[in-house]
Amino acid sequence: MVFSSPLRLWLLPSAVLLTAMAIWGAVRYPNLPTRIPAHMGIDGVDAWTDRSIGSAFTLVLVYAGVTVLVTACAELTLRVTPRAELPDGGAAPFAGGLLPPSALNRPAGRAAAPRIARASLLLNACIGLSLLVGCGVLWRSTPVREVPGWLFSAMIVPFLAGTALTVAAAAGNRKDTAN
Repeated sequence: MVFSSPLRLWLLPSAVLLTAMAIWGAVRYPNLPTRIPAHMGIDGVDAWTDRSIGSAFTLVLVYAGVTVLVTACAELTLRVTPRAELPDGGAAPFAGGLLPPSALNRPAGRAAAPRIARASLLLNACIGLSLLVGCGVLWRSTPVREVPGWLFSAMIVPFLAGTALTVAAAAGNRKDTAN
């Protein structure tokens, strides 16, 4: 089972983005030129590759893999025993109690785990938005080296926003630990 019912909703944006990327790519694929971008640098496209399913759908496949990985991590976050419920005041049992409780990378309490899992899934959706922008360049119908100046910002802003939300959730976990 993947997540409790309330958390399945947080996986929905990633599933919608992944589906939209796959459909958009499938629609665009027949109209792609024989050479498509393989890498974008600061000065635009600086490497090209022959069109193939693998090269055209690289960003979709990367996002699918990231989604599986982040979903598994979020699920494990929900299943791990919170630090507050560990015996010996949360000391690391595998280190014979030699490590301080802060050395354990686990939610402070039951309320923190869903918050961290949701933040992880939101970060994944933000990564998907960033990759969706990259797909716009990858799937252009003409092999143009230049990319718009705003492209880097459009790709990095969603990623930074998701990272900020994840850091805020982690800070909330630290706050819960301090109390």
